Amino acid sequence: MGSGVVIVVAGGCLGLAALLLTVGRGLSEWPFAVTFGALVAIGEMVQFRVDRSRNRAPIATSAALGYAMLRGPSLTVPPDVAQVIAVTAVATLAGILPRAVAGLPWDVVVCCRRVISVACAATVFAAVTPSNLSWNGSWRHALPLALAMLLGVSTAAAVDALVGAGQATERLNRPFPASLRDELVVVARIGMAMAIGGVLLAAGTSVLGLWAPPLVIVPLLLTQFAFRRYASAQRTYRTTVRSMARSTEIAGLSSPGQNARTASLAVAMGNDLGLTPARMEALEYAALLSGVGQLALADPSPGGASLLRTREERQRAAEIGASVIERSGVLDRVAEIVRHSNDSYRQGRASNPDIPLESGIVNVALAYEQLVGEGTGQSPDKAMESIGLGIGAEYDPVVVESLRRVVGRGFRF
Repeated sequence: MGSGVVIVVAGGCLGLAALLLTVGRGLSEWPFAVTFGALVAIGEMVQFRVDRSRNRAPIATSAALGYAMLRGPSLTVPPDVAQVIAVTAVATLAGILPRAVAGLPWDVVVCCRRVISVACAATVFAAVTPSNLSWNGSWRHALPLALAMLLGVSTAAAVDALVGAGQATERLNRPFPASLRDELVVVARIGMAMAIGGVLLAAGTSVLGLWAPPLVIVPLLLTQFAFRRYASAQRTYRTTVRSMARSTEIAGLSSPGQNARTASLAVAMGNDLGLTPARMEALEYAALLSGVGQLALADPSPGGASLLRTREERQRAAEIGASVIERSGVLDRVAEIVRHSNDSYRQGRASNPDIPLESGIVNVALAYEQLVGEGTGQSPDKAMESIGLGIGAEYDPVVVESLRRVVGRGFRF
């Protein structure tokens, strides 16, 4: 059973149990439940994909966290943990149904992760907050409530990061510490904005009542807009790089799909080695653009078979490719990787640690693709044997060992 299934089952069971408890006890302060439920549903309906692997719904997350931490004079009875979970689960379902009907992308695993993390935040907040504590204008109450809110959102962030790291480890075959590091970076950037929004919603609504959400929703909408702009820019950037990479295929200097196959293998090895997201992106772009230099050669390799050329010819092509990429003005890191992608390990990175590890990954990925890719006829075992003969001289031992693990897990182009 995959981690995604476990998360969905856990989130679904948690939501169902909370709903049954809430129905049995009765819904308290229903105007607040409806208002925050509507915010969660609207947030789900306008969710978007901030990168290639995860959807984000900042309004939904902030509203759910805010509802979990309501405590003030505007509420006679604050929502208990079960009601918080039930409202979050029902509102989440109400938000994703229109997307499903309209054929828009949605991610049930991410939705269930939110239910689980909000449940943890509500549980911790309720456990550390005395029943008589509320926003009543007293600093003796305000400080403990602020600390309780901080503890609640921190718990939600930690739980979501741990669950996300487990998912990434399973899906991408990344080391767990590297996956957890990346999730915590996301929490520090995007999660912080959502947590602050939740705290503002909780504090404002606790004091001002239902007048507060319309006021607090403005910065949440600005956050949503900023995230969407960032996601759109990333998609445009990626599309542009892929279009540049296809130029060698159009010119007949690489076989159809060769650059994409090289990039997919390079990404698999980068994940195996636990590179950061920024380095992973540069690695993928470098692998996609590794053959661009052939466009300027008088006698390019037919079908991209650069292994048939001499060392000097390959390094010249890499230098030309790096110069072309540098002219974009925004891909300097990618250009540096491409520049050294045909250096031998012994004369390159073994004696110069400033040469990026990513260059060695692209070098090995290129070699393996040309040995195993379409029309070559070599088996993965035979290709690994050929590459193994160059360990320590032509190829970085760390990278070759990573390739063995990736291929051993059943990687196929």
